[in-house]
Amino acid sequence: MRPDFGYFEEKQLGKTYDLRLLKKLFPYSRPYQKLLGLSILLVVAITLLDLSLPYVTKIAIDRFIVPQTTAPDRDTVHLDRRSINQNFAQKHDDRSLSQNADQIRRNRIQGLTIATVVYLIIVVANFILNFWQKLIMEYAGQMILHDLRTTLFAHIQKLSTTFFTRNPVGRLVTRATNDIQNMHELFTSIISLLFKDLILLVGITIVMLVLNWRLALASFCVLPFVILASFRFSRNARDVFRLLRVKIAEINSRFSETIGGINIIQLYNQEKANYQSFAALNHENYRVGMRQVHISAIFMPVIEMLGVVAVAIVIYAGGRGVLADSVSLGVLVAFISYIKMFFRPIRDLAEKYNILQNALASAERIFLILDENDFDDPVLETKISSLDQPDTTRLRPLPTTFESFAFENVSFAYVEDEPVLQNISFQVAAGQTLAIAGPTGSGKTTLLNLIIRFYEPNAGQLLLNATDLRQFAKSDYRSNIALVTQDPFLFSGTIRDNICQGNPEITNAELNQILEASNCQHIINRMPQGLTTHLSEGASNLSSGERQLLSIARAFVSNPQLILLDEATSYIDATTEHQIQQALANLMQNRTTIIVAHRLTTAKNADQIIVLNRGQIIEAGTHTRLLANRSFYFKLWQLMGA
Repeated sequence: MRPDFGYFEEKQLGKTYDLRLLKKLFPYSRPYQKLLGLSILLVVAITLLDLSLPYVTKIAIDRFIVPQTTAPDRDTVHLDRRSINQNFAQKHDDRSLSQNADQIRRNRIQGLTIATVVYLIIVVANFILNFWQKLIMEYAGQMILHDLRTTLFAHIQKLSTTFFTRNPVGRLVTRATNDIQNMHELFTSIISLLFKDLILLVGITIVMLVLNWRLALASFCVLPFVILASFRFSRNARDVFRLLRVKIAEINSRFSETIGGINIIQLYNQEKANYQSFAALNHENYRVGMRQVHISAIFMPVIEMLGVVAVAIVIYAGGRGVLADSVSLGVLVAFISYIKMFFRPIRDLAEKYNILQNALASAERIFLILDENDFDDPVLETKISSLDQPDTTRLRPLPTTFESFAFENVSFAYVEDEPVLQNISFQVAAGQTLAIAGPTGSGKTTLLNLIIRFYEPNAGQLLLNATDLRQFAKSDYRSNIALVTQDPFLFSGTIRDNICQGNPEITNAELNQILEASNCQHIINRMPQGLTTHLSEGASNLSSGERQLLSIARAFVSNPQLILLDEATSYIDATTEHQIQQALANLMQNRTTIIVAHRLTTAKNADQIIVLNRGQIIEAGTHTRLLANRSFYFKLWQLMGA
């Protein structure tokens, strides 16, 4: 049952939370601020080196390749080339002038050599700084993602059952894997490139204005079109990337459901129908992906075209300046390099904006979980609970002995106005066994979930020793109860780990006693590596009965005061059932027990039986008394052929 299915996934779509998300991400980067600061300093140095390359080219051209005469005040004075040629023609026989020209040529070559060496030094320095910058940034980024993933995992473990009712496994797996990985480049490249590109744009603007402000202003006339295109692109890209995250989560959820239910799909020949359903979902993802490609395919060529237009403007205006001797050839060459460099960070910002929106869409999904405060045990979060729950700062210590357990006028509904339990009241004393009987859908399992405190009642109270259960911490209360279900869940790992649940205080002698009492010793003996035998996921290499016996052993380890059994013998053969009944008898000895009885033979030896129908208690008493009443329980007993 999944009430409100999909609500969590969509509830904040269509709103802009970029600045808020970046603010939320900042604490995760705080431990690595020094590394991030060093990376940014290296980015600044790399940017300055990039800016210096065209200027070195300009110096090489103006001073050594096509030199110009400079006045004592160092202002460039352009001479009439025709008169210079005439003077050289008249004096070409002058030996001293020839020697002077040779010396000038050698000086130019020497200067050109120095300029080339400086250029190469800048390139090598740029390479080294880039290497260290990427290494530092990658390390910081990976550590931030490591911390974020760990925080998300720890947070998910603390959330209530209601949260997991609303959210399928595939969606949560997507959050912890794909969505966090999508944020990789946000921390490893976008942060540093953002500084680099912004500094580069400002630096290029300043250098171009200093070199020739008229030519700079002429080349900047395309900027309004660039800004307009960027705004249109950013607005459309944000929505598409958010929708992409939704589709990927839905695909992962479908994969998870298919793998989990593959036996049922194959049994009822639903492969084709399931494939068609997945194909439709996959096609929706494809269409959204193509929308993103379409947006980028329009924007990037527009920026490229505007960049070419800007270069054409520089060539035309700068070329006329060179012909009019108002602009040097070196300045024109530098301007062409700078204008090409100017549009490179704009293209980079556009590409990184794709990644940024993808990362922010993932961050939005992650923080929807991290902002979820529906905790299973608010005490663990040191928060004050609300909504009819008492102040958790005033919780009482758990009683050392469970003297009685009771429901008092308890009502509950998973969905509002659809009650599952209504006005349930009963009491079980210490050491007694209470059985809960009734047809399917009567609320038996829900009642068990309330006892475990997976959910809290909408009305009424659960009382432990005449005290409201909400007065005690869930963690303390649950450490004194044990649950044995129809199909117990075992984790991948060793048998010992599954039984002991990480309890290092269990000695080998105590563990052997537990194995004997739970009838598990024969299971351990037939395993090739005994207690250290590794179980597969879900312990599929064990039978249902063997899994139940191991879950009983697990219950022994916790030494509980309250035992909850959800018809623990409904899936097994007679021989194994006998073994389980013996193990349960050992477990239940001197302990309070509540049994959900799907088969009435399980309930007949209980001290008390309550019969549920449509969420209400319609009968209560011992097996003999209920049969004597010849009412609802009697009819159930006859229908079962008992």
